Amino acid sequence: MAKSLNRVQLIGNLGKDPELRTTAGGQNVCSVSIATSDVYKDKNGNQQETTEWHSVVFWDKLAEIAHQYLRKGKKVYLEGRIKYRQYEKDGQTRYATDIVVQNMIMLDGSRSDSSADSHTGYSNDSGSSMGETVSEHIAPEIDDVPF
Repeated sequence: MAKSLNRVQLIGNLGKDPELRTTAGGQNVCSVSIATSDVYKDKNGNQQETTEWHSVVFWDKLAEIAHQYLRKGKKVYLEGRIKYRQYEKDGQTRYATDIVVQNMIMLDGSRSDSSADSHTGYSNDSGSSMGETVSEHIAPEIDDVPF
């Protein structure tokens, strides 16, 4: 069987402060939206900018770290995978696309004190060489999200 790849890399700014919740199974989940922008010239030579919004989900220890250190407007680098899901709301089936984060580097500083590095990385992968490592974990199904 051939291998496949589901990998996303984003550098963007948080659109709101992270929201931390706990699933019925006791796992922490943190959600936030990230804005990425693209600048281009239109057919008249005028510079244009478009912004894409991405729904981002952190699990377990990485969710706690994101909730503690990320704030609206901060720049962050994220690596993860795309997850599509559907859910019922008000009797209608709705669809969502999320980025499930596996690695994160805070680009605007990680802590409120001035002695912290300006680039601190966190990962759900054990053995990562970036900053502090979070214990290895396999994200639960997104259907477990309590929202």
